[in-house]
Amino acid sequence: MLMSIAKTVAMPRDRIVGAGSEGEGEERQNYALRPLKFAQYIGQESLIHKLRIAVEAARSRQEPVDHMLLHGPPGLGKTTLAHVVANEVGAQVHVTNGPALTKGADLVGILTKLQRGDVLFIDEIHRLSAVVEEYLYPAMEDFKVDVTLDQGAHARTVTIPLPPFTLIGATTRIGLLTGPMRGRFGISEHIEFYAPEALHEILKANARLLNLDAEDAALWELARRSRGTPRVANRLLRRVRDFAAVKGDGRLTLSITRAALKLAGIDDRGLDEQDIQFLRTVIEVYDGGPVGIDAVAATMGEERDTLEDVIEPYLLQNAFVTRTRQGRRATKLAYEHLGLKYVPPKPLDGNGSSSLFGSEDEQRGEDRSDEKDDWKDDRKPTGSG
Repeated sequence: MLMSIAKTVAMPRDRIVGAGSEGEGEERQNYALRPLKFAQYIGQESLIHKLRIAVEAARSRQEPVDHMLLHGPPGLGKTTLAHVVANEVGAQVHVTNGPALTKGADLVGILTKLQRGDVLFIDEIHRLSAVVEEYLYPAMEDFKVDVTLDQGAHARTVTIPLPPFTLIGATTRIGLLTGPMRGRFGISEHIEFYAPEALHEILKANARLLNLDAEDAALWELARRSRGTPRVANRLLRRVRDFAAVKGDGRLTLSITRAALKLAGIDDRGLDEQDIQFLRTVIEVYDGGPVGIDAVAATMGEERDTLEDVIEPYLLQNAFVTRTRQGRRATKLAYEHLGLKYVPPKPLDGNGSSSLFGSEDEQRGEDRSDEKDDWKDDRKPTGSG
């Protein structure tokens, strides 16, 4: 059983319900659907209220808005919020990302182009190198940057003044940000998953922008299966639109929507084939757990980071899987969703073992030495800067 699953499972790389961006093409399509002002923004009411106050206060003082750190899962609108803030203050937004800034000169080139009040948006800011961070600190605090010219005995430092600006950083892994970097943001906010009601309103607005004739029931079906993520909702809307144009008359009906989602392999809870395979591996191969993530990754033929960053978050959010010190464990809800008979987990003794012969992980021959922090969401990879 174990070997058959490991050999036959093919993990598709293009996940329709994956929250990550599919590239510049998708970003251009989403850009046309983005709200431009706070009044147009749907969902995240508490966050929008706080940001509106911060923007209005800064505007009344004729000062740039405090530096902002937006953290949360991908696809929830961190880039969109950066553009909204820039539009509200009437400033230009400059977009870059952490991996693109490999050396200090890259950052200096961007900073020296900023005008007073402009917004600098850095996506994946947790992936900035230590060298670039050092350049960024004085720019954030004192609006200046120190550039070193020449080397050795002839080295000299030139200080370049910068106009006051607003840095908006976005990250999906706030735990990987250094303490000094986190402490330099005046505003730090977490973006939550969207409720189906908010996604329904977003889909209604976007359907109008795309000139789609859509039944309300069809939009509700999409909202329920979009995993609380606007990016996924917009992607599903485009896929169903294409399906309706080929298999129907172009109108988004409930039956057409369900047929399109069935073809895409997305069930009524928004789970796709990879999610189902993860659950079946834990339940059928490892008796529901607990099992270490490395063992699951080896069985599925996938990388551990992919499981933790791409597949697990939604399963954890919806209580299909739990994390324990002993490993991952499938819940009763997971058994019911797969139509399997629920088997309660074996009770563990005080040492975390379920038998006289050691823990289940030890019986399976797993090396858990690198999983002492397995229950944490954010960990800094070994050897990272």
